[in-house]
Amino acid sequence: MDKPVTYFEVLKWASSFLEEHNKETAIAEYLLLEYNNWNKTNLLLHFNKEVPREIVNRLKTDLVKVSENYPPQYLIGSCEFYGERFVVSEDTLIPRPETEELVELCLTENDLTKKSVVDIGTGTGVIAVSLKKNRPNWDVSAVDLSSSALEIAKENALQLDTSIDFYLGDALEPVMDETFDIIISNPPYIGEEEWPEMDESVRIHEPKMALFADNKGLAIYEKIAKEATKVLNEKGKIYLEIGYTQGMSVVRIFEEYFPQKVVEVVKDMSGHDRMIKVY
Repeated sequence: MDKPVTYFEVLKWASSFLEEHNKETAIAEYLLLEYNNWNKTNLLLHFNKEVPREIVNRLKTDLVKVSENYPPQYLIGSCEFYGERFVVSEDTLIPRPETEELVELCLTENDLTKKSVVDIGTGTGVIAVSLKKNRPNWDVSAVDLSSSALEIAKENALQLDTSIDFYLGDALEPVMDETFDIIISNPPYIGEEEWPEMDESVRIHEPKMALFADNKGLAIYEKIAKEATKVLNEKGKIYLEIGYTQGMSVVRIFEEYFPQKVVEVVKDMSGHDRMIKVY
């Protein structure tokens, strides 16, 4: 690919390269769109136009990294979530579409009136920032055990012009002197026994602290449930993302600590158990 090439030719070559390395061919299009800050229509309009040499070189370098299981979102340094662009790094998990559904559930069920909200294990801050962006009257706090992740979350909050109180610490420990109307979290919920089944790129590059929890991934829910009894307002709600096999186990945990409330499993768009709500 040393001679001038069009975007169509580059995309065809890059897709073939990814296919040979058992990677999703859509990554080629994703990278080209991100490099140029284009949508798919822009790419189609440029199909027969020559690709600048620096983009060809960058694509070659990045595709080698992708073939070695490096996540493309880390190569770009940002990703889209709930209509906004967030900075990501190896200190944070890459936000998933399922977490957008958690945000959507929380926003749909709660109106614009002032509420106090805490996001546990905020990572990039996507949940906290998305809630604050869409509900400016809410007082939103965010907690994380990783100081590096908190720095990324603070950067995202600043870039997206949202005022959030950030705390370094484990689950609800840093905010035990406060009370909340909503507790929300996409916590580490993968059990160590699931390690062999995970995608290689996740195993190698995404932060383990944000992925794994003891007791088959249930330990963090037990901790949240216990601490939430002390800080959740009487009519407060809890929204949690879960692993698709954990539904009834997490329900039992929260029914034990909140016998007066309804604890319900909510499915994601794929029909998998994905969220728990306590209300």
